[in-house]
Amino acid sequence: MRVFTREANISSIQKPEIVRGTPIRTLASSVYSRLRNDIIRCVLMPSEKVRIDALCRRYEVGSTTPVREALNRLTSEGLVRQIDQRGFQIAPVSRDDLLDLTQTRIRLNELALRDSMARAGAQWEEDLVVAELRLSRIPERIGPGPSGVNPEWTEQHRKFHCVLIGASGSKLIEGFCALLFDQAARYRNLSAMDTLPPRDAVAEHGAIVDAVIKRDTELAVSLLRNHFTLTTDLVLSLKLDQVSEGEIADYDKIA
Repeated sequence: MRVFTREANISSIQKPEIVRGTPIRTLASSVYSRLRNDIIRCVLMPSEKVRIDALCRRYEVGSTTPVREALNRLTSEGLVRQIDQRGFQIAPVSRDDLLDLTQTRIRLNELALRDSMARAGAQWEEDLVVAELRLSRIPERIGPGPSGVNPEWTEQHRKFHCVLIGASGSKLIEGFCALLFDQAARYRNLSAMDTLPPRDAVAEHGAIVDAVIKRDTELAVSLLRNHFTLTTDLVLSLKLDQVSEGEIADYDKIA
Protein backbone atom coordinates (compact mmCIF):
# COMPACT_ATOMS: atom_id res chain seq x y z
CA MET A 1 0.00 0.00 0.00
CA ARG A 2 1.29 3.45 -0.88
CA VAL A 3 1.48 5.83 2.12
CA PHE A 4 1.41 9.60 1.64
CA THR A 5 3.10 11.89 4.14
CA ARG A 6 1.68 15.26 5.09
CA GLU A 7 4.25 16.86 2.81
CA ALA A 8 3.42 14.69 -0.19
CA ASN A 9 2.65 16.63 -3.31
CA ILE A 10 -0.89 15.79 -4.40
CA SER A 11 0.17 16.17 -8.03
CA SER A 12 2.26 13.02 -7.62
CA ILE A 13 -0.90 10.87 -7.22
CA GLN A 14 -1.60 8.87 -10.36
CA LYS A 15 -4.50 10.21 -12.37
CA PRO A 16 -6.82 8.17 -14.62
CA GLU A 17 -5.74 7.90 -18.23
CA ILE A 18 -7.13 10.78 -20.26
CA VAL A 19 -7.93 10.89 -23.97
CA ARG A 20 -8.79 14.32 -25.30
CA GLY A 21 -9.66 15.46 -21.82
CA THR A 22 -12.11 12.62 -21.10
CA PRO A 23 -11.41 9.80 -18.60
CA ILE A 24 -10.90 6.41 -20.23
CA ARG A 25 -13.77 4.91 -18.21
CA THR A 26 -16.20 7.49 -19.56
CA LEU A 27 -14.92 6.96 -23.10
CA ALA A 28 -15.26 3.20 -22.78
CA SER A 29 -18.91 3.55 -21.75
CA SER A 30 -19.58 5.92 -24.64
CA VAL A 31 -17.85 3.68 -27.19
CA TYR A 32 -19.65 0.62 -25.81
CA SER A 33 -23.05 2.30 -26.17
CA ARG A 34 -22.39 3.55 -29.70
CA LEU A 35 -20.77 0.35 -30.90
CA ARG A 36 -23.57 -1.76 -29.44
CA ASN A 37 -26.14 0.42 -31.17
CA ASP A 38 -24.30 0.14 -34.51
CA ILE A 39 -24.23 -3.65 -34.21
CA ILE A 40 -27.93 -3.94 -33.36
CA ARG A 41 -28.88 -1.52 -36.16
CA CYS A 42 -26.72 -3.56 -38.58
CA VAL A 43 -24.52 -0.60 -39.45
CA LEU A 44 -21.82 -3.14 -38.65
CA MET A 45 -22.95 -6.33 -40.35
CA PRO A 46 -22.90 -9.90 -39.01
CA SER A 47 -19.54 -11.69 -39.43
CA GLU A 48 -17.80 -8.43 -40.30
CA LYS A 49 -14.20 -8.32 -39.15
CA VAL A 50 -13.61 -5.70 -36.49
CA ARG A 51 -10.82 -3.24 -37.27
CA ILE A 52 -9.94 -1.52 -34.03
CA ASP A 53 -8.11 1.37 -35.68
CA ALA A 54 -11.18 2.07 -37.84
CA LEU A 55 -13.43 2.04 -34.75
CA CYS A 56 -11.08 4.50 -33.04
CA ARG A 57 -11.53 6.88 -35.95
CA ARG A 58 -15.26 6.28 -36.14
CA TYR A 59 -15.84 7.01 -32.45
CA GLU A 60 -13.14 9.68 -32.28
CA VAL A 61 -10.96 8.19 -29.58
CA GLY A 62 -7.20 8.46 -29.53
CA SER A 63 -6.55 5.24 -27.64
CA THR A 64 -7.47 1.63 -28.38
CA THR A 65 -8.21 0.95 -24.70
CA PRO A 66 -11.87 2.09 -24.62
CA VAL A 67 -12.57 0.24 -27.88
CA ARG A 68 -11.08 -3.00 -26.57
CA GLU A 69 -13.04 -2.67 -23.31
CA ALA A 70 -16.24 -2.16 -25.28
CA LEU A 71 -15.50 -5.19 -27.48
CA ASN A 72 -14.88 -7.38 -24.43
CA ARG A 73 -18.21 -6.31 -22.91
CA LEU A 74 -20.04 -7.00 -26.15
CA THR A 75 -18.37 -10.41 -26.40
CA SER A 76 -19.93 -11.35 -23.07
CA GLU A 77 -23.32 -10.29 -24.47
CA GLY A 78 -22.97 -12.43 -27.58
CA LEU A 79 -22.91 -9.50 -30.01
CA VAL A 80 -19.17 -9.78 -30.76
CA ARG A 81 -17.01 -12.87 -31.11
CA GLN A 82 -13.33 -13.14 -30.26
CA ILE A 83 -11.45 -15.31 -32.75
CA ASP A 84 -8.58 -16.97 -30.89
CA GLN A 85 -5.71 -14.48 -31.03
CA ARG A 86 -6.74 -12.99 -34.37
CA GLY A 87 -9.02 -10.27 -33.06
CA PHE A 88 -12.76 -9.75 -33.08
CA GLN A 89 -15.69 -10.06 -35.47
CA ILE A 90 -19.33 -9.04 -35.28
CA ALA A 91 -21.28 -12.10 -34.17
CA PRO A 92 -22.57 -14.14 -37.13
CA VAL A 93 -26.26 -14.89 -37.63
CA SER A 94 -27.84 -18.18 -38.60
CA ARG A 95 -31.17 -19.95 -38.83
CA ASP A 96 -30.34 -22.26 -35.92
CA ASP A 97 -29.24 -19.41 -33.67
CA LEU A 98 -32.38 -17.44 -34.46
CA LEU A 99 -34.66 -20.41 -33.71
CA ASP A 100 -32.83 -21.03 -30.43
CA LEU A 101 -33.05 -17.33 -29.54
CA THR A 102 -36.76 -17.24 -30.33
CA GLN A 103 -37.62 -20.32 -28.26
CA THR A 104 -35.61 -18.99 -25.32
CA ARG A 105 -37.36 -15.62 -25.54
CA ILE A 106 -40.76 -17.29 -25.68
CA ARG A 107 -40.10 -19.43 -22.61
CA LEU A 108 -38.62 -16.68 -20.45
CA ASN A 109 -41.07 -13.97 -21.51
CA GLU A 110 -44.01 -16.32 -20.97
CA LEU A 111 -42.82 -17.03 -17.44
CA ALA A 112 -42.25 -13.34 -16.74
CA LEU A 113 -45.60 -12.31 -18.25
CA ARG A 114 -47.53 -14.89 -16.21
CA ASP A 115 -45.81 -13.71 -13.03
CA SER A 116 -46.41 -10.07 -13.93
CA MET A 117 -50.11 -10.65 -14.49
CA ALA A 118 -50.39 -12.59 -11.24
CA ARG A 119 -48.65 -9.85 -9.24
CA ALA A 120 -49.79 -6.79 -11.18
CA GLY A 121 -51.49 -3.76 -9.75
CA ALA A 122 -53.13 -0.68 -11.20
CA GLN A 123 -49.81 1.15 -11.67
CA TRP A 124 -48.37 -1.62 -13.85
CA GLU A 125 -51.48 -1.64 -16.02
CA GLU A 126 -51.31 2.14 -16.39
CA ASP A 127 -47.60 2.04 -17.29
CA LEU A 128 -48.28 -0.66 -19.88
CA VAL A 129 -51.12 1.24 -21.52
CA VAL A 130 -49.01 4.39 -21.68
CA ALA A 131 -46.03 2.51 -23.16
CA GLU A 132 -48.21 0.93 -25.84
CA LEU A 133 -49.88 4.24 -26.68
CA ARG A 134 -46.55 6.03 -27.07
CA LEU A 135 -45.21 3.23 -29.26
CA SER A 136 -48.28 3.36 -31.51
CA ARG A 137 -47.64 7.06 -32.21
CA ILE A 138 -44.03 6.63 -33.38
CA PRO A 139 -43.34 5.67 -37.03
CA GLU A 140 -41.32 2.48 -37.25
CA ARG A 141 -39.33 3.55 -40.30
CA ILE A 142 -37.65 6.76 -41.41
CA GLY A 143 -35.86 5.40 -44.48
CA PRO A 144 -34.79 2.28 -46.41
CA GLY A 145 -32.58 -0.53 -45.19
CA PRO A 146 -31.62 -1.51 -41.65
CA SER A 147 -30.42 2.01 -40.80
CA GLY A 148 -33.87 3.30 -41.76
CA VAL A 149 -35.49 1.76 -38.71
CA ASN A 150 -36.49 4.69 -36.48
CA PRO A 151 -34.21 4.72 -33.38
CA GLU A 152 -36.99 6.36 -31.37
CA TRP A 153 -39.36 3.53 -32.28
CA THR A 154 -36.72 0.94 -31.40
CA GLU A 155 -36.19 2.48 -27.97
CA GLN A 156 -39.91 2.72 -27.22
CA HIS A 157 -40.48 -0.80 -28.53
CA ARG A 158 -37.87 -2.04 -26.08
CA LYS A 159 -39.50 -0.08 -23.25
CA PHE A 160 -42.90 -1.57 -24.09
CA HIS A 161 -41.63 -5.13 -23.86
CA CYS A 162 -39.73 -4.35 -20.65
CA VAL A 163 -42.86 -2.87 -19.05
CA LEU A 164 -44.93 -5.84 -20.23
CA ILE A 165 -42.93 -8.22 -18.00
CA GLY A 166 -41.79 -5.59 -15.52
CA ALA A 167 -43.92 -6.80 -12.60
CA SER A 168 -42.53 -10.34 -12.62
CA GLY A 169 -40.61 -9.86 -9.39
CA SER A 170 -37.39 -11.24 -10.93
CA LYS A 171 -34.83 -8.67 -12.04
CA LEU A 172 -32.60 -11.47 -13.32
CA ILE A 173 -35.24 -12.80 -15.70
CA GLU A 174 -36.25 -9.30 -16.77
CA GLY A 175 -32.62 -8.38 -17.44
CA PHE A 176 -31.99 -11.52 -19.46
CA CYS A 177 -35.17 -10.89 -21.47
CA ALA A 178 -33.93 -7.37 -22.25
CA LEU A 179 -30.60 -8.77 -23.50
CA LEU A 180 -32.39 -11.32 -25.68
CA PHE A 181 -34.63 -8.52 -27.00
CA ASP A 182 -31.53 -6.67 -28.24
CA GLN A 183 -30.14 -9.79 -29.89
CA ALA A 184 -33.49 -10.34 -31.61
CA ALA A 185 -33.59 -6.68 -32.67
CA ARG A 186 -30.49 -7.27 -34.78
CA TYR A 187 -32.29 -10.01 -36.69
CA ARG A 188 -35.38 -7.82 -36.98
CA ASN A 189 -33.30 -5.00 -38.46
CA LEU A 190 -31.78 -7.42 -40.96
CA SER A 191 -35.30 -8.13 -42.21
CA ALA A 192 -35.44 -4.48 -43.36
CA MET A 193 -32.98 -5.43 -46.11
CA ASP A 194 -35.75 -6.99 -48.16
CA THR A 195 -39.37 -6.34 -49.04
CA LEU A 196 -41.31 -8.62 -46.72
CA PRO A 197 -45.05 -9.14 -46.23
CA PRO A 198 -46.55 -6.25 -44.23
CA ARG A 199 -47.56 -6.69 -40.62
CA ASP A 200 -49.58 -4.56 -38.25
CA ALA A 201 -47.29 -4.29 -35.24
CA VAL A 202 -49.53 -1.64 -33.68
CA ALA A 203 -52.47 -4.07 -33.70
CA GLU A 204 -50.28 -6.89 -32.34
CA HIS A 205 -49.11 -4.81 -29.39
CA GLY A 206 -52.62 -3.48 -28.78
CA ALA A 207 -54.09 -6.98 -28.70
CA ILE A 208 -51.53 -8.10 -26.12
CA VAL A 209 -52.35 -5.14 -23.89
CA ASP A 210 -56.10 -5.75 -24.23
CA ALA A 211 -55.64 -9.36 -23.14
CA VAL A 212 -53.56 -8.24 -20.17
CA ILE A 213 -56.18 -5.68 -19.08
CA LYS A 214 -58.89 -8.36 -19.34
CA ARG A 215 -56.69 -10.64 -17.22
CA ASP A 216 -56.81 -13.33 -19.89
CA THR A 217 -53.42 -14.83 -19.18
CA GLU A 218 -53.57 -17.63 -21.71
CA LEU A 219 -54.58 -15.27 -24.52
CA ALA A 220 -51.89 -12.74 -23.58
CA VAL A 221 -49.21 -15.43 -23.55
CA SER A 222 -50.43 -16.85 -26.86
CA LEU A 223 -50.43 -13.43 -28.52
CA LEU A 224 -46.92 -12.68 -27.27
CA ARG A 225 -45.71 -16.05 -28.54
CA ASN A 226 -47.25 -15.38 -31.95
CA HIS A 227 -45.70 -11.89 -31.95
CA PHE A 228 -42.21 -13.35 -31.52
CA THR A 229 -42.81 -16.20 -33.94
CA LEU A 230 -44.07 -13.95 -36.73
CA THR A 231 -40.90 -11.85 -36.51
CA THR A 232 -38.80 -14.99 -36.74
CA ASP A 233 -40.76 -16.33 -39.72
CA LEU A 234 -40.23 -13.05 -41.58
CA VAL A 235 -36.51 -13.00 -40.84
CA LEU A 236 -36.11 -16.62 -41.91
CA SER A 237 -37.32 -15.64 -45.37
CA LEU A 238 -33.93 -13.94 -45.74
CA LYS A 239 -30.83 -15.88 -46.76
CA LEU A 240 -29.21 -15.74 -43.34
CA ASP A 241 -26.34 -18.00 -44.39
CA GLN A 242 -25.35 -15.45 -47.01
CA VAL A 243 -25.49 -12.69 -44.43
CA SER A 244 -23.28 -14.72 -42.12
CA GLU A 245 -20.79 -15.37 -44.90
CA GLY A 246 -20.46 -11.63 -45.42
CA GLU A 247 -21.88 -11.56 -48.95
CA ILE A 248 -23.78 -8.38 -48.10
CA ALA A 249 -21.40 -7.02 -45.49
CA ASP A 250 -21.14 -3.62 -47.18
CA TYR A 251 -24.89 -3.04 -47.30
CA ASP A 252 -25.85 0.46 -46.18
CA LYS A 253 -22.45 0.85 -44.51
CA ILE A 254 -21.62 4.08 -42.73
CA ALA A 255 -17.94 4.89 -42.97
